Amino acid sequence: MSLIQATNTSASEARPSNATGLSTPLVLLLAASAGLTVASIYYSQPMLGVLGDDTGASPQALGLVPTLAQLGYALGILLMAPLGDRHDRRTLILVKCAVLVAAMLGAAAAPGIGLLWVASLVIGLGATAAQDVVPAAASLAPDAHRGRVVGSVMTGLLLGILLSRVVSGFVAEHLGWRAMFVLAAASVALLGVALWRRLPHFQPTTNLSYRALMGSMLGLWQRHAPVRRAALAQGALALGFSAVWSTLALWLHGAPFHLGSAAAGAFGVAGAAGALAAPVFGRLSDRHGGRRMALVGAVLALVSFALMALLPWLGREAQLALVVLSVIGFDLGFQGMLVSHQTIIYGADPAARGRLNAMLFVVMFGGMALGAALGTSLFGHWGWSAVTALCVASALLSIAVRLWPDRAAPQST
Repeated sequence: MSLIQATNTSASEARPSNATGLSTPLVLLLAASAGLTVASIYYSQPMLGVLGDDTGASPQALGLVPTLAQLGYALGILLMAPLGDRHDRRTLILVKCAVLVAAMLGAAAAPGIGLLWVASLVIGLGATAAQDVVPAAASLAPDAHRGRVVGSVMTGLLLGILLSRVVSGFVAEHLGWRAMFVLAAASVALLGVALWRRLPHFQPTTNLSYRALMGSMLGLWQRHAPVRRAALAQGALALGFSAVWSTLALWLHGAPFHLGSAAAGAFGVAGAAGALAAPVFGRLSDRHGGRRMALVGAVLALVSFALMALLPWLGREAQLALVVLSVIGFDLGFQGMLVSHQTIIYGADPAARGRLNAMLFVVMFGGMALGAALGTSLFGHWGWSAVTALCVASALLSIAVRLWPDRAAPQST
């Protein structure tokens, strides 16, 4: 995918100046863009206890808030991410940022849980700007350094996911959950201005109509076995990943902990430690291949999930310490697996990166939405042990997908 020279002065200043073909300020802007946009679908998770106190909604009803945000994200990726192959990604990113700002302001003004569900769905749609940012970075990067560049931008995205919980938990406890949505809207509005000034234009890679573009995805799915494997393995692990984060605040809010949303959000700091290692997986994927590193990530997540099975036999303080350790481990495994899978799909077909990226993330966030729904339901009926069992099963399924023999093309999976 080639880059068209920007028509405004500020965009033309973003010329490549380092070994990767991207200026450092532009890489940082792309990383911040990915993080701040995707963070919007996670702000609600540590605030569920506060939302429950304010609205009186049941755990199952509260669970629909993050579930609908993730469903909206998956739907938006499916319907809109492929447009990045047909239109200028810069325009798509700016439009989605505007939608995201409006949706978060709507969430802040929602009088009850029903309208908050609607706003959550639209927030998920707008947050797909992150899935235009990552392919944009991959397009700007030379082949030899694509894993490193994607890993750097993904670090921003992953830190946005994880630190969003820290920020929203603190703000919700001290200023209220509505204030969190207002602050989030303001941050994306400022981001949109920076992107408008600095982001270059991108040349489309296809002239297919929207209908043909969407129809081509089935052929791409059938043609690229490595993409199918990556999407299914990531989606399976996403189920357990989301189940933990969608129920952690509810678990800490109840007996014997009785901790507020700030404490629940603080666990995002532990997860952030794992996300910081994402560029390492990118570099190792450049060197050893994405297949091997994806399997390493899945095994690490499995071990971390399995450790949580020990919680019923530990005291209060030991339980909290073990959860911190597990969060670091499974976040590192999940994010490392994701970066490894992205190096696979971005090298599969350069002219279809938007559509291939859509396939990966639709399946992944479909798994996240299912994990949020199943996790909150299992927690409401059988408690945290049932959530742990679900997480272990999801990691085992992910490993099985990665190891399942592919006789048609064993060398490319």
